[in-house]
Amino acid sequence: MSLGDGFLHPDRLLPADPGLRRIARDLYDGTRDLPIVSPHGHTDPAWFASDAPFTDAASLLVTPDHYLLRMLHSRGVSYDALGVPRLDGAPVASPREAWRCFARHYGLFTGTPSALWLDHAMGAVLGCPERLSETNADALFDHIGGVLAGPGLRPRALMDRFGVDVIATTDGALDSLEHHAALAGQGWGARVRPTYRPDAVTDPEAPGFAAGLDRLGALTGCDTADWAGMIEAHRHRRAAFRALGATATDHGTPSPLTADLPLAECQRLLNGARAGSLTPAEAELFRAQMLTEMAGLSAEDGMVMQLHAGSRRNTDRGMFAVRGANMGADIPHRADWVGGLNALLNRHGHAPGLRLIVFTLDESAYARELAPMAGYWPCLMLGPPWWFHDSAEGIRRYLDQVVETAGFANLAGFNDDTRALLSIPARHDVWRRGVAGFLARLVAEHRLDRTDAAHLAADLSGDAARRAYAL
Repeated sequence: MSLGDGFLHPDRLLPADPGLRRIARDLYDGTRDLPIVSPHGHTDPAWFASDAPFTDAASLLVTPDHYLLRMLHSRGVSYDALGVPRLDGAPVASPREAWRCFARHYGLFTGTPSALWLDHAMGAVLGCPERLSETNADALFDHIGGVLAGPGLRPRALMDRFGVDVIATTDGALDSLEHHAALAGQGWGARVRPTYRPDAVTDPEAPGFAAGLDRLGALTGCDTADWAGMIEAHRHRRAAFRALGATATDHGTPSPLTADLPLAECQRLLNGARAGSLTPAEAELFRAQMLTEMAGLSAEDGMVMQLHAGSRRNTDRGMFAVRGANMGADIPHRADWVGGLNALLNRHGHAPGLRLIVFTLDESAYARELAPMAGYWPCLMLGPPWWFHDSAEGIRRYLDQVVETAGFANLAGFNDDTRALLSIPARHDVWRRGVAGFLARLVAEHRLDRTDAAHLAADLSGDAARRAYAL
């Protein structure tokens, strides 16, 4: 993973106190070149299957990045001017024009994680000699275009250059998995693995839900109008994912609510879901029951279950109608984890085959609920800071809140959860620096010796994720 720092300071994010910084630097130096384990993210499997070159700086770094888009939108920058495609196919800015617009507003990201990730990608990966500005926008656009045209920046070469041992994509239950099948045939199946994401056929409020269930039935030969048949269809589909290397599932829900309902009530909800007649409360109950069912399947087949809860998605309805999802309008909200997971944990919480990794956008829940829960339930592990909190500050807050109650053993290590391939080494680097700073304080306070701290730093930088995700 050692890429050089480009124009970034080598001690960035390490403690300001000189004594702590020396300890943290030693710990970080022991982890910086370790292989990357990326067990959860949203990179496109087609990139790796085709190994085609990326095209230009804007399409690679700006238009797909909702972290960047939301900040620019907050200051009145048009998505058309940033080259973000429209669902109606109307024209938007060319890549060079979009890059120039982005450069004019790059100062908006001063001090943010986005600037750190992008500076790392541009300096350490793409070899840019200086930070982006309005005056050098064209020169850097041409420089990046030239670099992207070479063989060293193709997706598989980047995997090797970054030292990525394994990466997991996120794939819908109805996806063809053709790219993963191609990768398996090319000997890349162990390095690029699918993840089972069934939200489109477990959330009755998802667009085209009933049609999706019909497709699930056609794929599996199961009767998805019948509750038991629908669960059997998921069982079959999960097996198809496992055959291509999947070890995990992923579930994104508004809340962590789970339920354990009688079969007759489950069937009533399924009938209503297929007819499109459920109330919002009934739709939430359907999702809640499906989480418990998915936990039961994980206890049965050993697939690690990830739960990302606490986001209200696509809150800008006009933006969603014009451009679709993942445009930056998703907003966190409070989550009740103790009450929410009660039904699931009391049904499956002691099942030896279940491992449940949870992610929250409600930071207040870490010390109050999640760390104590992970410190008790054998199946439960804490995922790293997610989405709005995967920053240096978010990592510090997370470790401060969870380690004293859950310990290190109940943490699932790190995953980058990114759609941007070039940001992967930057995100893992931020985590490793944050872990080094946290452990340095424990060493300086004589709560941990350096040998144990070095072991923990290395473990949290890779092996913990391997164990948590059964890789």
